[in-house]
Amino acid sequence: MQLKLKLTVVAAIAAVAGLASAQEQVVKIGHVAPVSGAQAHYGKDNENGARMAIEDINAKGTTIGGKKIKFELQAEDDASDPKQGTAAAQKLCDSKVAGVVGHLNSGTTIPASKVYNDCGIPMVTGAATNPNLTKPGYKTTFRIISNDNALGAGLAAYAHDTLKLKSVAIIDDRTAYGQGVANVFKKVAGELGMKVVDEQFTTDKATDFMAILTAIKAKNPDAIFFGGMDPQAGPMLRQMEQLGMADTKYFGGDGVCTSEIAKLAAGAKTLSNVICAEGGASLAKMPGGVEWKKRYDAKYPGQFQVYSPYTYDATMLLVDAMKRANSVDPKVYVNELAKSNFKGVTANIAFESNGEMKNPAITLYKYVDGKKTALN
Repeated sequence: MQLKLKLTVVAAIAAVAGLASAQEQVVKIGHVAPVSGAQAHYGKDNENGARMAIEDINAKGTTIGGKKIKFELQAEDDASDPKQGTAAAQKLCDSKVAGVVGHLNSGTTIPASKVYNDCGIPMVTGAATNPNLTKPGYKTTFRIISNDNALGAGLAAYAHDTLKLKSVAIIDDRTAYGQGVANVFKKVAGELGMKVVDEQFTTDKATDFMAILTAIKAKNPDAIFFGGMDPQAGPMLRQMEQLGMADTKYFGGDGVCTSEIAKLAAGAKTLSNVICAEGGASLAKMPGGVEWKKRYDAKYPGQFQVYSPYTYDATMLLVDAMKRANSVDPKVYVNELAKSNFKGVTANIAFESNGEMKNPAITLYKYVDGKKTALN
């Protein structure tokens, strides 16, 4: 009799547990960035931001459509490669994720955005800056950071108006991002009256820049603008020092505006000539930046780069739209996402009709004793 009673109690507990889990719905949010290869430090930082948001959301508890929701992050690696990026996007579509945070690079994000649009899944990037991303007008594509038009123009204006520079040489890594930001800088610098004395090209895998830097040195420009990322910028700064280009200013977009560049430059004095731009406010001026960064550093010590506050906000933004729509169905909540007016860690986030952020800020930085320091 006692055994029967025990079995009945066990069965009742199992039934209650089963009922609870049946009422809890697991909803996946995808994240894509390079977590292998030379840009893995950016990708891991981005993934950390999204993961932190998922943990915060689950800790508070969320009910949508009468069901308790447990969010899970499905993280994929695109290794900064466009083909791998579209494969990762298709994998997320096949997994029926409710939304996507990513990608990091414009070169992977632009082709992936078509995949997400075709399968009807909203994507929010807080890192890819090429203006071409929003040109197709996909209703599933959103950006919560300034694009290269703002970054390139801001840097060119600072070079001309503040530093009174007269000439510049331009290098780009031939990626969608590098080429895009370099073209904007070149156009605006020319309009302001600066002379572009040389243009050189490299790749996002190169580490030896002696030949192109030697060619540039012969033209004696006041500055070099580099459209690319820090795995190339660091060695380039070292090689500029070796060539005696200690007085040449060095401009770049958010791709070089990292903590990692100080390590990659390996003590080169030319690091102090770097002026770079990031979309958004500095952490100190973000609405919730300082407190958020303390929590991030406690959870992921020494891993912060640039974009994790944006991937955090992008994840929160997707869930906020689901709550307002009272649905986790991408085709239902995407309309609420477009109407967002969300107070994030990075900024108050609202969108133009093409998915670009309204009133995005940019911040210029320099490096003082190896530390990234805001100029504005």
